Amino acid sequence: MNIRPFIKSDTESVVSLWQTCGLVRSWNNPHLDIERKLAVNPEWFIVGEVNHEIVASAMFGYEGHRGWINYLAVSPDYQRRGYARQLMQFGEHLLLAVGCPKLNLQVRDTNVQALGFYEALGYKIDASVSLGKRLIPDE
Repeated sequence: MNIRPFIKSDTESVVSLWQTCGLVRSWNNPHLDIERKLAVNPEWFIVGEVNHEIVASAMFGYEGHRGWINYLAVSPDYQRRGYARQLMQFGEHLLLAVGCPKLNLQVRDTNVQALGFYEALGYKIDASVSLGKRLIPDE
């Protein structure tokens, strides 16, 4: 798999990938999420290609305290080939290069497959509760 930064012409392929992987929710506009990411560290929004087809994606971020990952996705047809692991290693290296001490992520508690994947990579459940507040409603 070739890993490279996202470019605008990837938008529809990536949104379709996210929809296929069940990452899109009614309260998150994926096109708007992409635009927001392109405004902050756009080079940390990466895609994975096989034969010039986008089969994977991930958004990494860092605000100076903790790193974050969003929209890690691998097409079901390409899962169990180590591609998600490759994306995570790539992102971890990006974050380490800027001195990020810890990477956080959120997984829906019903996503048993993702929880097992992250556990296999050494991630552990933190003793914390994720809270959120919509600052811009219905987006």
